[in-house]
Amino acid sequence: MSGNVRLILTLHNHQPVGNFDGVFEAAFQESYVPFLNVLQDFPDLPIVLHFSGSLLDWLASHHPEYIDRVRELVKRGQVELLGGPYYEPILSAIPRRDRIGQIQLYKRHLEQLFETRIRGMWVPERVWEQSFAGDIAEAGIEYTLLDDTHFRVAGLNDDELTGFYLTEESGRLLKVFAGSERLRYLIPYADPNDLINHCRSIADRFTNAVLVFGDDGEKFGVWPGSYDHVYRDGWLRRFFTSLRENSQWLRVTTMAEAVDNVSPVGRIYLPDASYREMTEWALPTEKQTHYRNLVTANEQRHDWHAMRQFVRAGFWRNFLVKYPEANEMYARMIQVSRRLEDISATTVPGPATQLVNEARRELYRGQCNCPYWHGAFGGLYLPHLRNAIYGSLISADSLLERAAGRRGRWVDIQADDYNLDARKEIRLSGDRLVAFLAPGKGGHLYELDSRQIRTNLLATLNRRAEPYHDRIRENASQATSTNGGGGVDPKGGIRFKQPNLDQKLQYDPWPRKSLVDHFLQPGLTHESFIKGQGQLGDFTEGVYLSRIRRSDERVEAIQWREGKMGPFQVNVSKTVALASRQGGSLEVTYVLENLPAGLPIHFGVEFNFAAMAAGANDRYFYDEYGQNLGPLETLHATAPLSRIGLVDEWLGLDVSLEVDRPTSFWTQPIQTVSQSESGFELVHQSCSVTPHWEFLAPADGRWTVSIALSLDTSAAQARDLSNRSATRLFLAAESG
Repeated sequence: MSGNVRLILTLHNHQPVGNFDGVFEAAFQESYVPFLNVLQDFPDLPIVLHFSGSLLDWLASHHPEYIDRVRELVKRGQVELLGGPYYEPILSAIPRRDRIGQIQLYKRHLEQLFETRIRGMWVPERVWEQSFAGDIAEAGIEYTLLDDTHFRVAGLNDDELTGFYLTEESGRLLKVFAGSERLRYLIPYADPNDLINHCRSIADRFTNAVLVFGDDGEKFGVWPGSYDHVYRDGWLRRFFTSLRENSQWLRVTTMAEAVDNVSPVGRIYLPDASYREMTEWALPTEKQTHYRNLVTANEQRHDWHAMRQFVRAGFWRNFLVKYPEANEMYARMIQVSRRLEDISATTVPGPATQLVNEARRELYRGQCNCPYWHGAFGGLYLPHLRNAIYGSLISADSLLERAAGRRGRWVDIQADDYNLDARKEIRLSGDRLVAFLAPGKGGHLYELDSRQIRTNLLATLNRRAEPYHDRIRENASQATSTNGGGGVDPKGGIRFKQPNLDQKLQYDPWPRKSLVDHFLQPGLTHESFIKGQGQLGDFTEGVYLSRIRRSDERVEAIQWREGKMGPFQVNVSKTVALASRQGGSLEVTYVLENLPAGLPIHFGVEFNFAAMAAGANDRYFYDEYGQNLGPLETLHATAPLSRIGLVDEWLGLDVSLEVDRPTSFWTQPIQTVSQSESGFELVHQSCSVTPHWEFLAPADGRWTVSIALSLDTSAAQARDLSNRSATRLFLAAESG
């Protein structure tokens, strides 16, 4: 044997903002604790740990004893802690000021909590752009870890990936390690002897080589089947024992030790990249399939290994194109960040400063990466994660309104390019609601925020084709319900959380937003409408013209369009108003003109309501008489009603639609079929509610209807007041 190898084992532990408390606890019991239990029996083996700030905050609150254990391991030199942006944002998805701010904030927090120096950081999802080097260095970080994929697309080969490199941006230096994809696939699945042999093959060819493993800590206990394999079957203990037995030539170490004792291999500038799988997921669905077919067709070529590094897939930022809903969150976040920056520049010390600081923390929480993309795991498809992002952004927005001096009842209206499509949208806001309209996209109401419960009722998600849907169809015969496992298990099998998912695959022909205007075939059935059939007009996504009106007590957005209803040209205008006295309601007035006199007309206005979960008895529809109509996933084609409501008792929310022309309401659940670590599953995304009117066009060709959309959060406010009173009584009793 001619050389030695340094092996750096890096575990990234993360739970996203908004994840269920039970998920945090399960990961704690199944991964974080048992890993430390094994590690403590091998005090001679140091490792590198990274905790996302959202997870660390939970650990500090729920299991402070775990924090104490990690602190002791850090103190004795067995654990090196990595920093990073506090709430695990994709660096390319947030402004530079927030990148630096999040990294600095978390660095200070870790150094205070663990009484150690933080020198390195974890790059979330290893999404990299070269400009980050300067931002990371400016934030006080000396080195980081990326994937070897980044280095290969820069032109390096395997023999050049046995150490770390120097890079820079605007003269600011950063050291970058190359994490091994081979090790990511070997650990913790391969026999420990195979891992040792892989390291020995490196030692036989290089002197003083550095190998780096960097991957999710949840692989060690949370991923399907991993708890039994890693702990009950003893894989981790055998692995650590093998490392100890080969310690004469295989030195397990930390990034800090390697940086201090090994010279850089050289200099490098890395192209925009992420780990290989992420770049594939970022492609459009059709292109993703083409890419995989291309790779599969060429894998048997004798020169494929040499060619592979030059075959690239997609770019992370294009998730914001692939999923318009991700762009909506991103654009909302950018709005809050810009306003925070503006207010920070003018805020004088005092109470407003505290509000700005609280808003900044909420903004950072709202930048957590998981709901902004989708790959092998749920991410964007998980409503509770999207809701958490919006909850933080809405909270930050409200704090900034207070910092700006807003008090009491107020309303406002503005027009600007809020969703970054080079067209102006309209923002109606008040002390209780914020509503965004998109004249350039059907005049849709695409965001509706309740400030009191920090909820966007239009955090919807369309049903669209995904590459793995073909696998669901192909394996439909084995689609039986199961209680565990991921969508694709480690042995290559398929797991389903519900049966008959192939029959649930359906794709939406228009955005599932509100104020979506439909001219329909007369007599169209509810069943046909659900299938997307019967459209006669071009209003669902047509461009509307607009103007705004404002006074101190009332603001209005007027949108209008001339378009097609079959062979006829008709005019539609819709006015959306928000008044300070009724700040929990939007008043919507439709005027249809130039209708062909005497012709049967079928007109509907679709609303969607997200954030209100289905499948529980305390989430239900009710009619104008207060009668419970069933859970929110119920299909309805009601008798003529003047009012329909949706209640979510857990949120403390009552939403109602009231019309001045009684009519039938069609309802349907919008449910996606997606993959996650818990299996292929059906996920409730929103409730679609469509009042629709069938009538003969009057002689003057003019027809009107008024709709009141009201949000009642009094139950949530009463519950919050009760909880605060109980807390005060408890604290008083404790102090007494």
